[in-house]
Parts: sequence; structure tokens; C-alpha cells
Amino acid sequence: MISYGTGTITESLNALMGWTELNFRFWYVSGALLGGAPLAQGTVYLLMKRRTAHILTVVLVTVILIAAVSVFLSPVNASLVVDNTLTGKVLDWRWVRYFSPFINIYAFIFLAGGAAYSAWKYYGGDRTNKRFLGNILIAIGALLPGIGGTFTRFGHVEVLFVTELFGLALIYAGYRVIKTDRSLTIHNAQAVS
Repeated sequence: MISYGTGTITESLNALMGWTELNFRFWYVSGALLGGAPLAQGTVYLLMKRRTAHILTVVLVTVILIAAVSVFLSPVNASLVVDNTLTGKVLDWRWVRYFSPFINIYAFIFLAGGAAYSAWKYYGGDRTNKRFLGNILIAIGALLPGIGGTFTRFGHVEVLFVTELFGLALIYAGYRVIKTDRSLTIHNAQAVS
């Protein structure tokens, strides 16, 4: 949630104070690279063996670090900024933009996919209705920022702000619903903690 919040703060600073190179770089790292990845990694630990989750964490963190350093080292062409819009198009090293789809697809698969998988596993159980509903809310919430990100690629950045807000609200609501359910979990990692 902190990475989502940081991305939202940079978007707000851009809206209030205008486009700056430093804020753009922080926005790109916190939004395009981090976004849902930390939440998704939590799902990886929930659904997979600890060793596999550790390996995926090392790979993900390595890719994010390389991408973040590349974002901060890439020259920026500020003349491409239109109406103070935050967009990766200003990065002169075009290849840097190829990191974000990889990271975001990974995050989507594990956050939305993991929640959908859990909802499917809980579906129909008398004592697990809250866990089913909570996972559905998380899956939909995880989907919304991806939809907003797609609109961003087509120049409609403002859609991202709305989808992030509603997505985070749904993820949090799903978390709260699951947290209040005292029924037994189907996930071993969750049962232990």
C-alpha cells in the first residue's frame, strides 16, 4: 500500500505544482515499477512454497532495482511533456519502458490471479463466504489499476488516478472482509501466521 501511496503522492505533486524531472522519476519508479508488485509478492508467499517465493523475490527485486537505476540514469526529453502529463515517453532510453509491462504482468498474475484462485477455492463453502467475497474484491481491485495503466499508454493519465483509488479501496475492503472472518483458511502459509 505504501508503494501505491507514494505513486499517488507523486501524481498529486505533479497536479499541484507541475511537471518536474525529479518527481517524474519518482513517479515512474513508485507507480510503473512498484505499484502492485509488493502486494503481489505477498500473494506469492501465501500460495507457493517458501523456497520458490524466496527465489521469485530475488528475481523481482533484482529486476526492479535494475529498472529503477535505469530510470534515474536515463536522459529525459522534457520537450515531450504535454500539459504536465506524466508519461514514460520522455525517457530517452526507450528500452527502460520494457521493464514496467514485465513487472506489472507479474503483479497482475499473482495479485489478481491469486485472489481469483483463492475465491474459486472458497466458492460454495458455507463457512467461507467472507473469504470468497474478500478475494473477489481484491481481484477486482487489482484489475482496476491495470485498466488505468492501459489508458495511460493511450494518453489518458487521469483515468489511472480514478482506477487506482477505487482499486486500492477494493483491495483494502477485501482485506478487511477476510481479516474479520474467523473460519479456517485453506492456505498453509496463512494458517501458520
